[in-house]
Amino acid sequence: MKPIQQSFSVPYEYKLFFTQGLFDTQNPLFYEVLNQYKQSEIQLLFVVDDGVVAHHPNLLAEIQGYCHKYSATLCFTESIVIPGGEQCKNDYAQVEKVLKAVNDEHIDRHSFVIAIGGGAIIDMVGYAAAVAHRGVKLIRIPTTVLSQNDSAVGVKNSINSFGKKNFLGTFAPPFAIINDSNFLKTLEQRDWISGIAEAIKVALIKDAKFFEEIEHNAELLRLRDIDAMQPVIYRCAEMHMQHIAQGGDPFESGSSRPLDFGHWAAHKMEQMTQYQLRHGEAVAKGIALDVTYAFLIGLISENDLNRIINVMTEIGFDLSIPVYSEEKVSELLNGLKEFQEHLGGELCITLIHGIGLKHDVNEINRAQMKQAILHLNKSCLKNV
Repeated sequence: MKPIQQSFSVPYEYKLFFTQGLFDTQNPLFYEVLNQYKQSEIQLLFVVDDGVVAHHPNLLAEIQGYCHKYSATLCFTESIVIPGGEQCKNDYAQVEKVLKAVNDEHIDRHSFVIAIGGGAIIDMVGYAAAVAHRGVKLIRIPTTVLSQNDSAVGVKNSINSFGKKNFLGTFAPPFAIINDSNFLKTLEQRDWISGIAEAIKVALIKDAKFFEEIEHNAELLRLRDIDAMQPVIYRCAEMHMQHIAQGGDPFESGSSRPLDFGHWAAHKMEQMTQYQLRHGEAVAKGIALDVTYAFLIGLISENDLNRIINVMTEIGFDLSIPVYSEEKVSELLNGLKEFQEHLGGELCITLIHGIGLKHDVNEINRAQMKQAILHLNKSCLKNV
């Protein structure tokens, strides 16, 4: 008998909104976003980062008050508070806590889970929402620079397992993302600058002009100038979303993943430091390492290398690679194999051959990468 063949395509569409004071009852945006679903009564389950609650102690009451105002449409069920940071992705009990709430509150495919927090909470709650009932609707409300310009604007959700970052995950686009700049005002300094690493990443592989803008505003960004930060968040998010939609591989079935520039080392350093490094801090180190390697193998000039290192240093990043023995260097380099396993297929590492010009390679010379570690750490010592 002949094989039966079927083919179909499914269009995905979601929007990223920008606002201030999302749960102010005078701000109709949240209601308007949900009202697009055109259902008379919408069940809502909120999952909130405990760090956000600590810095915004009125938030939970504001959420309930907002839903009460629009109670003809918005049906508040519960707000559950989850420990933020990478720990929530390492602890499956947190996934089960979200799934239990989905079950207990009768959240179905016509209901919404609302994730409010940093990138780790967004990832973990997105994973739980994607597997509950084979997928309930998700709205992401990211509260850090990194989640507003990068991790929350994509189509991926994940948790860590077997000692590996993002080992379990799904591709499941959100219904919408809403960035509220008020959440950024209470960030620790390291979280404020952490997300700039992802903007530098995408600028280096795609847009030299964007890099120049970051370079020009480096001091303002370090000093927490919101007017300097907002265009960085907007442009970075825009470029990430454009790549997902127009890059030809939104669900990463191929081997090339340019948006993971600097990430092979970043993921491994996070794991090696028991996630004491923030993701953006590790990405900054990973970018610095890979551009140093690119310089050593002749892909970029010393001037380009110095510009990149200088702008990240001026913003406030510590770019030293935390490996101080041959054993730890080898452990870090094993991240290349783990990165390949995560992608599947052949090894594909994105480097650059100039600012704004990506360059994929399929092998890394381990001896020269070791030299890059030494070169970078030596230069960091000079800047102390």
